Amino acid sequence: MQNCWRRSTGTSPRVCGIEPSIAVVNLANTRYPGKESLSRAVNEPMVGSVKQISQQLVVLNQQVADMGEEFYKTYAHYLTALGQAIRQQLILSCYHVCTESYPQQFLQLSMGQRQQFQQSVRDLANQAQKELLAQLQPIDDQDLIEEDSDTDDADEENFDEDSEDEEFERDPASESQQNELEFLLSAPSFNKPAQSLTPLDQLARWQESLEKAIAKKLQTTSHAANLLLQQSEILPKRLPEPVLKASVSVEGSDPIAGNANLLKLLVEASGERSSKQGKSQESGESLLHLVAIHLRLSEIEFNDTTTMAERNKLRDLKKRFQTLGRDYQKKQRERAIAEAQDAWRSTWSHD
Repeated sequence: MQNCWRRSTGTSPRVCGIEPSIAVVNLANTRYPGKESLSRAVNEPMVGSVKQISQQLVVLNQQVADMGEEFYKTYAHYLTALGQAIRQQLILSCYHVCTESYPQQFLQLSMGQRQQFQQSVRDLANQAQKELLAQLQPIDDQDLIEEDSDTDDADEENFDEDSEDEEFERDPASESQQNELEFLLSAPSFNKPAQSLTPLDQLARWQESLEKAIAKKLQTTSHAANLLLQQSEILPKRLPEPVLKASVSVEGSDPIAGNANLLKLLVEASGERSSKQGKSQESGESLLHLVAIHLRLSEIEFNDTTTMAERNKLRDLKKRFQTLGRDYQKKQRERAIAEAQDAWRSTWSHD
C-alpha cells in the first residue's frame, strides 16, 4: 500500500500523491448562498400570512368558547353531586365524632341540647351545599370567585396564610389539577390584567380559580363544624381557636381508619402565666388528643360514585383543553412571527 505521507526535502508534504498546489482550496473564489438566502427570507414569509393565521385563531377562539360552555355545564353537574356528598360526609363525620371519639361528652348534653346541636349540623351542611354551588360563576366573571376567596382570607385573621397556601399545594386533587394546566398557567399572558387575557387564558384562569374556591370552601366548612363541636362542649373548650383553625390544614395529619374526613392530632393546650422582666414563668401545659373534622376533596370524590364520575368527565375535558391550548399558543406565535416579518419588509430597502 502506498504511503500517503511522504516527505520531500525542502518541499511541503505530498498527500496521497496529490501535489500541494492541487490540494489547496481557493477560498477566494468560493460562492456563499448568503445573498440568495437573505433575499428569500425577506421576500418569502416563513409562516402563513397574518390574515390566514388570524382566521385560524378565530376558529380556535370559537372552539375555546364551546369548550368553556362544556366546562360550565360539567362543573354544574359536578358541584351539584359534590355538594350532596359534602352534606352527607359532614353529617356522618359529626356523628362519628359524637358517638365514637367523644361519646361521654355527647351523653352529657341534655335532649334539648342534642337536638339543637343536630339541627345546627343540618343547617351547616345545607349552607355548605348552597355556598358550593354559588362558586360557579360565568366564565367572564371569574374575578368574582377570587374576590370571594380574598374575603374569606380576610375574615380568618388568626389563620396562617402561608400554611394555607402550602395546603393547597399538598392536596392531591388540587396538585394534580395544577399540574394538568401548568403549561397554560405558566404562560406570561396568564398574569396579564383581565382585559388583556385571551379566551384561552380566561378559561384557564376561571378553571383554576374555581378549583381553589372549592378547596377553600372545604376548609371553611371543616372549621365551622369543629367550632360548632367546641361550642357544644364536645371538643375541649380549652383548645385555642387558632389551633382549631389550623387543624383543617395541618401538615402530616393522621386520618382515622374508616373515616378519612376525620383526623387525629396531639396538641398542647396551655394556660400561660404572665412573665416579668423578660423571665418566663411556669406555664401549665398539657397534651390533648384531638379528633377533628377535616373534609378532604379526594376522599369525598372517592366515596361517592356520582361525584367521581363527574370528576372523570372534567379530567377528560382538561386533556382536550391541553391539546387545544397547544394549538392555540402555536398559532399565536405564528401570528407574531408573521407580523414581525411584515414589519421588517415594510421598512427594509433593497441594496
